[in-house]
Amino acid sequence: MQKVRESATIKEMPLETRPRERLLKEGAEVLSEVELLAILLNTGSRNTNVLDLAALVLSSFKDLSSLVDATVEELSEIKGVGQAKSCKVKAALELAKRLSKYAGRQLPQIKSPGDAAALVMQNLRGLDREHFWSLLLNTKHRVISIDKVSVGTLNSSSVHPRELFRGAIKRSAASVILVHNHPSGDTTPSKDDLVITKRLCEAGRIIGIEVLDHIIIGDNEYTSIKTEGLM
Repeated sequence: MQKVRESATIKEMPLETRPRERLLKEGAEVLSEVELLAILLNTGSRNTNVLDLAALVLSSFKDLSSLVDATVEELSEIKGVGQAKSCKVKAALELAKRLSKYAGRQLPQIKSPGDAAALVMQNLRGLDREHFWSLLLNTKHRVISIDKVSVGTLNSSSVHPRELFRGAIKRSAASVILVHNHPSGDTTPSKDDLVITKRLCEAGRIIGIEVLDHIIIGDNEYTSIKTEGLM
């Protein structure tokens, strides 16, 4: 009996043009809707490769928003899709729909050292070791993310510029605010605090991500190294 030609001719495509490999190398944002859907589907059917199957799924609906509203039953009716693939696609689309609800939410904006301190105070006060965090900000000083960079000892914390700026670069932060706690409750900056601040500020200038401040958290109080004129 003659073997049916493999539908997943993805394997016959040059490695650099395959959807999954392109995503890994260039990022998901460069992929077309067909390619993104093909990755979700993972495999084609007996007589249809996965890219053609993805194109068929998209063409079966008026537009992408119609696909979002499609039921598992409607997706399963498309030849080559089936229930398992339909569930996977539906789950991914539902996650995207829920994520879109966050788009309109206002992220907290940092207008003063007090704003930064208030954002982390309850999490950092009272800890028995020094924790070094960074607030990643956009161009309007709204918080993109809070990165937990490192955990030190009872009276010291150490952070390498690479560890700090890895997350900032990944999230396209415009600036950062450094934050760490003093388990003793005394927020007076130590000599090491000032050395670390200087080193991270210099690294930020090279990278193009400004270090706006370094906040030291104590027992319901804080000290801004910038306000103190120490950076």
